[in-house]
Amino acid sequence: MKRFALAFTALLVTAQFMSSCKKDYLEENPASLYTPQTVLVDSLGFESSMAGLQSVVREQYTRSDEQGLLGMMQEGTDVAIPGQVQGAEIPYYNYTLLNAQDQAAAVMWSWAYRTINNCNQIIQGAATAPATLRQGYKNRISAEARFFRAYAYNFLVTLWGDVPLVDAPVTSPRTDFTRTPVADVNAFIINDLTTAIPSLLQASQLSSAASGRITRGAAQHLLGEVYLRTKQNALAEQVLQALISSNQYKLIMARYGVRSNQPGDYFSDMFIIGNQRRSQGNTELIWGIEQQLLVPGGTTSAQQRRMWVPAYYNIKGMALADSLGGRGLGRLRLSNWVDYRLYTSPDMRNSKYNLKRRFYYNDATMPATYGKRVTGLAGSDTIYNITPYTTKWNQFDPSDTFGFGTIKDITMMRLGETYLLLAEAQFKQGKLAEAAASINMLRTRAQAPQVTASQIDLNFILDERARELIGEEQRRITLVRTGTLVERTLRLNGASVTGLTEKNLLLPIPQTSIDLNNSGNLAQNPGY
Repeated sequence: MKRFALAFTALLVTAQFMSSCKKDYLEENPASLYTPQTVLVDSLGFESSMAGLQSVVREQYTRSDEQGLLGMMQEGTDVAIPGQVQGAEIPYYNYTLLNAQDQAAAVMWSWAYRTINNCNQIIQGAATAPATLRQGYKNRISAEARFFRAYAYNFLVTLWGDVPLVDAPVTSPRTDFTRTPVADVNAFIINDLTTAIPSLLQASQLSSAASGRITRGAAQHLLGEVYLRTKQNALAEQVLQALISSNQYKLIMARYGVRSNQPGDYFSDMFIIGNQRRSQGNTELIWGIEQQLLVPGGTTSAQQRRMWVPAYYNIKGMALADSLGGRGLGRLRLSNWVDYRLYTSPDMRNSKYNLKRRFYYNDATMPATYGKRVTGLAGSDTIYNITPYTTKWNQFDPSDTFGFGTIKDITMMRLGETYLLLAEAQFKQGKLAEAAASINMLRTRAQAPQVTASQIDLNFILDERARELIGEEQRRITLVRTGTLVERTLRLNGASVTGLTEKNLLLPIPQTSIDLNNSGNLAQNPGY
């Protein structure tokens, strides 16, 4: 019996060896293929692809591999200084170290082109999808992808200038990219947005389950910003006014939501988990990237809380608490200009519910200090342990006191910023009274003193953006877009930066991209 088994095994091995010599044995014949051509044929395939695209988009500000990455958008500007330094953010306040090998620039460059390629797949797929799929649906899904493509290209041209324009999916290796002039990329962005707007749904047409999808208002908001950057100020005013007049969004003017019966104010209500979405009462939100605890894939390793909330628990007598924002690391600190000179009194945006300035010992196991105000600290304690901070990123999960990730939604666009963009468009046309009226919409909401036409200039508008959007806007993008990065940073926060010059209005193109592009001409930006 044993001899028979051995003989059978030998025959089997011989048969396998002989069959392996046939050519057809090596030919792949998978039972199914997951490619754009096989997936983008029905609504299920398109919805899956859009979910994948949204996941890639979310990575822009939710990475943790490069600790300190988010600091590149805040430090080395007028609003922030370094706190607990990690690495990726260093060249963005010590500009002498910013070069073509920069890690943060490479990450953001790669993110933008991954986003664009995903968009191109969906747009091409919608154009060639079967006639059995409704044309209105194909137009809408293509419009969403066009929004994201425009968003990524606007990000690229703002920070790098001329960039390669890729308008079709890249399905095989390419080494022949060249830089397209900014004017041509701008025209491409504007065409994407003006094409998308008519096919996108209004916010009121979305179900609560689809509240994270892109609406017409988001495309109008972005188009207004693009028109401002391209100095088409009358068109910017027109599209932003259309957004405001659509009555799809309203400024938050009263307490609402999950903590409305607790101490607070209605400005802070917008940034509380459970209040951030339109379906939760936030009538001001235009576009938010949603995150959800206890949902598979619903959370990320985002670092916003670690960046903005100080490491107060390092102080003896201080314990982690929801009321203090959870576990922060103080990786950046608000500049002295923001802390001490930005806000007038009164201004709700400077209330204790929005900018935390006073700390009290809260560790009940230490009765000698419990309940007393924290004072008398010095040195680094006042840089990243005890320092004023925005509460917009406060978040505490009792089941995860270490707080690895951020479970809050990311507010990408809201109506408060729309009014500020509108004021900028009006100011640039000499409509100072109209610009003051737009800004006063926000100052009325904040219960702050009204401003007059004589007070309006670009610096005042940028000041007001900081008052309204600190912790939300990517400040570097705003200052580069308006050409004010160097002047404002050196004037308002010069002690925290080294080597900032006009060349830093553009970032270096990653050297790895230049080296791989050996059949094209991907020239480096001047000075790098």
